[in-house]
Amino acid sequence: MPTHKSVHLTHQGGMHFLAAPSSGHHLAFDERASNQGGSPVETVISALAACSAMDVVSIAQKKRQAVTRYEIHASGSQRDEYPQVYTEITLVHEVWGDGLSEAAIRRAIELSATKYCPVNAMISA
Repeated sequence: MPTHKSVHLTHQGGMHFLAAPSSGHHLAFDERASNQGGSPVETVISALAACSAMDVVSIAQKKRQAVTRYEIHASGSQRDEYPQVYTEITLVHEVWGDGLSEAAIRRAIELSATKYCPVNAMISA
């Protein structure tokens, strides 16, 4: 059976909105001028990075890779025309740990990108 997610969005004034997802973890959104929350488009790229990171850490643990520090640097280019969708997104993974196998970490990143990360699948579609 498909998993159902829901969000209740409330206008807070101006271009400020508060999202209340079914998880209970609220998110604030806004435009850059009033800067009271994140931009919806930046949130998409953040979600992609977080989704990938969660996959990579989970897969690395299953491969017995002791990751002690992990960072992703995400950047994206949007087209000038509306809708200003991302035309390119780059994720740079930095992984530290004792005795890490580069091949195992590369494979974890590849599996996230090609099989497991639903955010990547949605953006790619």
